[in-house]
Amino acid sequence: MPSVREFLLPDLGEGLTEAEIVRWLVADGDMVAVDQPVVEVETAKATVELPCPYAGVVTRRYGGEGDVLAVGAPLVAVTVEETAAPAGEPRATGSGSVLVGYGTRETPRRRPAPAAVPPAAVPVRPAPVPGSAPARPAGPVPVVSPLVRQLARRHGLDLRSVPGSGAGGLILRSDVDAAIRRAEREPAGVLPVAAVPGPAHGPHGSDGPEPVRVPLRGRRAAAAAKFSRSRREIPDATCWVEADATALLEARAALARPDGAPIGLLALLARICVAGLARHPQLNASVDTARGEIVRWPATHLGFAAQSDRGLTVPVVRDAHLRDTAGLAAELARLTAAARAGTLTPAEVTGGTFTLNNYGVFGVDGSTPILNHPEAAMLGVGRIAEKPWVHEGRLAVRRTVQLSLTFDHRVCDGAEAAGFLRHVADRVERPLRLLEDL
Repeated sequence: MPSVREFLLPDLGEGLTEAEIVRWLVADGDMVAVDQPVVEVETAKATVELPCPYAGVVTRRYGGEGDVLAVGAPLVAVTVEETAAPAGEPRATGSGSVLVGYGTRETPRRRPAPAAVPPAAVPVRPAPVPGSAPARPAGPVPVVSPLVRQLARRHGLDLRSVPGSGAGGLILRSDVDAAIRRAEREPAGVLPVAAVPGPAHGPHGSDGPEPVRVPLRGRRAAAAAKFSRSRREIPDATCWVEADATALLEARAALARPDGAPIGLLALLARICVAGLARHPQLNASVDTARGEIVRWPATHLGFAAQSDRGLTVPVVRDAHLRDTAGLAAELARLTAAARAGTLTPAEVTGGTFTLNNYGVFGVDGSTPILNHPEAAMLGVGRIAEKPWVHEGRLAVRRTVQLSLTFDHRVCDGAEAAGFLRHVADRVERPLRLLEDL
């Protein structure tokens, strides 16, 4: 006998509560096999393809591209053919655990379906009368995410007026976005909003084109929240130095990975950072504000900034202190390719203890970056450019770079930070000194 099974949006770990549909990999009516990827979703951490735990025919897809669904909400419905299990054996209903934080064996819905009631007893929500506000239901507003509440507050939207399309009536981000669009289209009074002061016809009180509003979603929303928290909690300071990078570029030209691929500048800088952190472990740390403690991490998990069409991402090289230069180069190349393809996993973008930020690729000399909370330090590297420089007592044209260190002033003082930065600059100018750190 055929039956319909709903695949619920799984808990992808790291405290994530929702995901945005990037693209569907199947259409209604398609046949799917167990563990076949059916949809690509983007969370605040990464973009992943979700495999379906059931084999059968896709009968319904819940949501379109760009919609945001809550964890536990229906994602796709599949009609499956039930098969009888041999006597004494349980019937298999899934493929086992295939993603972090969830399994694909049969799982009950979060809320049991209500018992059947006579038609006359089914409550009917009255349709709103044009030009009037919908009735506000009593009781708490079932919102799944703090980001949804924040979005509503930013637009002056009363959540009690928004019907939820999620499981159990949960209000999702897509519900709020739709309500905001309705408020912008419809005349005043149709949708109740909080009193928000502001001009009626644009910033200068005159008719003109409407501003473009871009929702903060996925990684951009997570990055915005992290930047705000970092600025709010961390008393950061920055010191910088200019160094002669000519010898470092010569060393890069002479080195290659075992597979023949060149070793990039970022890998050499990563190796220098790891060596510096071994001598200055105070910077490989974070602050536990709840316990009033500085936590110095025994391992170095090196994050590095990578730009992609989905925005800024910070992949993490795990156990960077255990890798040689060629190993660092290979892992940096792998993670960079994954960042550009949007295939980084949540584990590959979390758990960093120190960040290397090479903003020189954008053609700028310096920056005072925001720390990647809860990390205590970040090394910034500007562009390498030719300039007059005194080398061995004579004026010469050399290739120089500005290095900056932004650090949490709670974990160390300026002398310790300057010691680390000076160590980095010395190895940039004289790469052979890295042999002292082995």
